[in-house]
Amino acid sequence: MSARTAAPASLSRMSQPSVLVVDDDAPVRRMLERTLAAEGYDVRAAADGGAALAAVEQSVPDAVVLDVSMPGMDGLAVARRLRGKGLATPILLLTARDAIDDRVAGLDAGADDYLVKPFAAEELSARLRALLRRGRAVPELLAFADVTLDVATSRGERAGRDLELTPREAELLALLLRDPRAVVSREQALEEVWGGEWEAQPNVVDRYVAYLRKKLGDPPLIRTIRGVGFVLDA
Repeated sequence: MSARTAAPASLSRMSQPSVLVVDDDAPVRRMLERTLAAEGYDVRAAADGGAALAAVEQSVPDAVVLDVSMPGMDGLAVARRLRGKGLATPILLLTARDAIDDRVAGLDAGADDYLVKPFAAEELSARLRALLRRGRAVPELLAFADVTLDVATSRGERAGRDLELTPREAELLALLLRDPRAVVSREQALEEVWGGEWEAQPNVVDRYVAYLRKKLGDPPLIRTIRGVGFVLDA
């Protein structure tokens, strides 16, 4: 039985999701290519940041698996460039650094998830499946006051002005928009937006609320309920 025939049912029902693997370490890159191809993905590879940007220009993948530590343009710079171009494709960062500051830097650069080396192939596959499920969100338009958000594309507007949201910012805004004037606790945001992976760093929610406030502009829409969480209030 071939690797593609043995692909999980969740992927066999889809038209081979495409993944761009970016890593300067050739053995690691080949291992990632083999692992993901065996899972049923259509895999392309790039050996550095410049090649990754060129590959995305040629054909936008369904997901990007991106090593952080590369010579020249590192993974964080690549993620920032892709987000700066408006690319909403899920980005999974790979890195040997596990400090909280490193994780926050990855999220701030626009990554959707973060996997620390060494990792199990099963965990890589599971995280990719989760990211791709988010990317296939059903069309949904949320609105409150003069703010609108297209959940499927992560495109938000306020009074006709493009908010230029990152995927995480869009998910947090969607959480607030789904039940306006209901308080969203930090714990709820961590669970629903970050998948419960950031309990050790709860101020990541405050950081992203600050990003949203800056992008939404005046008059302020997100109010802090001290000791509880955040709420939309026009």
